[in-house]
Amino acid sequence: MITIMAGILMLGVLVFVHELGHFAIAKMCGVKVLKFSLGFGPKLVSRRRGETEYQICAIPLGGYVQMLGEGGGEQGEEVELTAEEEARSFAAQTVGKRLAIVSAGPIMNLMLPLLILPISFMVGVQMPTYLEQPACIGYVVPGSNAADGGILAGDCVTAVNQQVVKSWNDANKGFISQAGEPLLFQVERNGEELQLEISAENDSLQGMQALGLLPLQSAKIGGLAADMPAAEAGMLEGDLILQIEDYPISSWYDLKTVIQEIGSRVVPVQIERDGKRMTVDLTPIQRDGEGDYLLGIAPFYSSELKTFGFFDAIREGAARTWELIELTVVFVQKLFSGSVSAKNIGGPITVVQIAGQAAQTDLAAILSVLAFISIQLGILNLLPIPILDGGHILFYVIELIIRKPVSIRTRELAQQVGMALLLMLMVLAFYNDIIRLWG
Repeated sequence: MITIMAGILMLGVLVFVHELGHFAIAKMCGVKVLKFSLGFGPKLVSRRRGETEYQICAIPLGGYVQMLGEGGGEQGEEVELTAEEEARSFAAQTVGKRLAIVSAGPIMNLMLPLLILPISFMVGVQMPTYLEQPACIGYVVPGSNAADGGILAGDCVTAVNQQVVKSWNDANKGFISQAGEPLLFQVERNGEELQLEISAENDSLQGMQALGLLPLQSAKIGGLAADMPAAEAGMLEGDLILQIEDYPISSWYDLKTVIQEIGSRVVPVQIERDGKRMTVDLTPIQRDGEGDYLLGIAPFYSSELKTFGFFDAIREGAARTWELIELTVVFVQKLFSGSVSAKNIGGPITVVQIAGQAAQTDLAAILSVLAFISIQLGILNLLPIPILDGGHILFYVIELIIRKPVSIRTRELAQQVGMALLLMLMVLAFYNDIIRLWG
């Protein structure tokens, strides 16, 4: 419940920023704003200040700004406007002003990261240390795209599609423009340079790990589950597992195979603690008598808190904003071309989950997730689909070109098509959300 409430609150912030853009520019242009609403449906809270009613409604999946001349009067009924009111209606504004008002919402969403990401960099961002290390492979997931392409544990990636790779971060960034296309990896193996082609199958937008490539990970314990064999045997966080029975352990990825081999036998486990070697005896168990054998341990993830000065934070925030915009635009392009699967589309449930999980961590994570979702919301609204802001922008651009408004009949037909497309998109997004929940 905390996750849901936190997620809805963060989503509400983004909707507020979007609608504030429409509201502020409308006011600057002299347009009378009747309602400023967060959410749809029945009113929960409502207050009138001046000529505008501000309200929060029961369905927290969006919001709207109702301006004079849009959808009738304050209750939605058709009303006849006086000459003075007509001059302050949205429809009476020049096409340039209407363009500015409609564009302001998504532009605010795209600008928000430029304000909040520098704050996250000044507060401090936890960066996994492996991201800045050479892209050497610790484990290749069996049956993955990378395994099918012939990459082996121990290979070090030096280039992807002829772009030099010096770290895991470099490799992940290099995938953005290659989503859904074959990837030509150049790897170093035992002193030799090899070229291997991997079929990305829509996964490269999610980085190296989505292709089945995992970084080097020592068998160091980062967490222990209570009432499980490792904790009961006296193992501690920070212990490094060196050997289980006669099986040497060189990385975290060796553990699962070895533990399944051992089964439920009592075995000696050699560990290193504070520079000293010691041995403990433990017995792997199955939960409820079935499934994998477990010790009750989690890996240690090394990370570094990076903080930046004011000007460096602005630079990093701008660079990250551009990276997120590029990622989202490429995703949309690849989605419509069929290079990226529609399974990657997430709906409100996914958004609330991601936002809610971030809200329970730290300020930097909250701001980073807000920035990411804000950019997605801004670009989604700029798509030239009638009903969305981008559809209205398209009509106004056409009006500028042909020097007369698009006919009412044409707009009505386009909006019907747009509504149908939007409903199909929403159904698909909710379907994906539900499949992920059940999965």
